Amino acid sequence: MKRFLKWSLAIVLMTIAFGANVYAHGDTTQKVLRVLLIGNSFSQNASTYLPQLAKDGGHAIEFGHAELPGCPLQRHWQLAELNRTEPDNPKGKPYLGNRSLRELLADGKWDVITMQQYSMLSGNIDTYRPYARQLYDLIRQYQPKARVLMHQTWAYRSDSGSFGEVANGKLAQTEKEMYDRSRAAYHEIAKELGIGIIPNGDAFWLISSDPSTAFKKDDTFDPKTAAYPALPNEHNSLNAGYSWSNNKLNFDSHHSNDAGKYLGGLAWYAVLFKEPVNKLKFKPQSVSEAFAAKLKAAAMRAVKGVK
Repeated sequence: MKRFLKWSLAIVLMTIAFGANVYAHGDTTQKVLRVLLIGNSFSQNASTYLPQLAKDGGHAIEFGHAELPGCPLQRHWQLAELNRTEPDNPKGKPYLGNRSLRELLADGKWDVITMQQYSMLSGNIDTYRPYARQLYDLIRQYQPKARVLMHQTWAYRSDSGSFGEVANGKLAQTEKEMYDRSRAAYHEIAKELGIGIIPNGDAFWLISSDPSTAFKKDDTFDPKTAAYPALPNEHNSLNAGYSWSNNKLNFDSHHSNDAGKYLGGLAWYAVLFKEPVNKLKFKPQSVSEAFAAKLKAAAMRAVKGVK
C-alpha cells in the first residue's frame, strides 16, 4: 500500500510539472531564473542553447512557453482576450498543455518575460500597436515585478526570396532594409513601454554586414537543377538554408541554424545574466572554435550597443 501511494504521488507531481509547461535546466540548488517566452519559432530558435550556456556559466534557468508558429503580437493578444471573454473555449488555451496566456502568467513568480513580433511583420511598426502595449499591461497585472524585455528578431538571409513587411502591403527589398526597419520598430516600441531589448537582430547584422564573416551566396549552385544530395557552400550562414528531405530540396532563409541559435543564445545570456560570454566553453559541435569566438564578440557588441 505504501509503495502504491509513493508511486501515485510521483505520478501526480510529474503531471503537475508537465501541465505547468515549465522546464528546468542547470543546478536547481541555486536560485532559478524563471523566464516566460511569448513568441513563436524565433524565440524557440534563440533560446535553444540557452540552457547549456546557463549551466556553463553556473546558473539555473526555467522556461515557460507561450509560443505558437508564426504568431504575431496581435494574435497573442486576441487569444488572451478570447480566454477572458470565453474561459471555457479551448481556442483561448492554445499553448502546450492546453493553457492560456493568463494561466501561464499566473503560474508562480516569473523573473523575466519576453515578447516579440512575428518576423514577417517586424519592420512594420503599425503591426505592434496597440498589441504590444496591451500585452505589456496584461503582463503587469499578473507579474508587476518581472523584468519585461522585447526580443528583437533578425532579418532574413541575403538570398531570401522575399523579406519582411515594412509598411502595409510593402515588403523590404533587401536584408539590410528589413534589419533597419525592424530594428527601428523594436526600439521605438521598447522605448514607449520603458523596457529593455534582447538584440538578436543586431547581433545577426554585425555578422552579416562584416565582409570577413558575412554569408556569401554560392553562385555555382542552381537549386532548379540540383540533384540529391548536392548542397551549396553556405559558409558563415546563420540561417538554416538548403537541405534535403525525401529527395526534395528545401530552403529556409528565415530560421536559424546551429550558429544562429548559438549567437541568439549568447545574446540572451548576456542580457539575462548581465555577464560577458567570452569565458563560456559550450558551443554546438557544428560551429568552429574560430567562428564561435566571432559570434561571442558580436553578441557582446550588440548587447553593449543597446545600453
